Amino acid sequence: MLFLLQATSQAADLWGETPMRYATRLLLCTLLWMVGCAHGGGLSGPGPHAAASDLEVGRASYYHSRFHGSRTASGERYDETTLTAAHRTLPFGTRVRVTNLGNGRRVVVTIVDRGPFARGRVIDVSRVAAQELGFLRDGTARVSLEIVGR
Repeated sequence: MLFLLQATSQAADLWGETPMRYATRLLLCTLLWMVGCAHGGGLSGPGPHAAASDLEVGRASYYHSRFHGSRTASGERYDETTLTAAHRTLPFGTRVRVTNLGNGRRVVVTIVDRGPFARGRVIDVSRVAAQELGFLRDGTARVSLEIVGR
């Protein structure tokens, strides 16, 4: 900690500022940078194979079996044998049709958790949903999402 204070003081002298003002600017710049980096995407535009009614297009992944039985953000327990999923912003209970754009297979899942938090991913589905969509072996697939009910 002492090193950090000395470095801040030296840098402040270099820039002709007081250490407190320099530290405040440094903190502000760091926070702004973190906010910019934290933006994980959001709604993406429709891809070349997407229909006009698609809400989102991107990569899907699935929950590992080790999460079976864990609590989700909605409070219920994750069950890898049910058609459920995680989405960053959709309300819990929303039913979403997920279409694998690589093979055309579809499944309707219910949003019960928050995520995914990996860049470029739009949804995490349960193990059984990934199996029905045909990407269990590959781990991810390019998908389109469409809300079908709440």
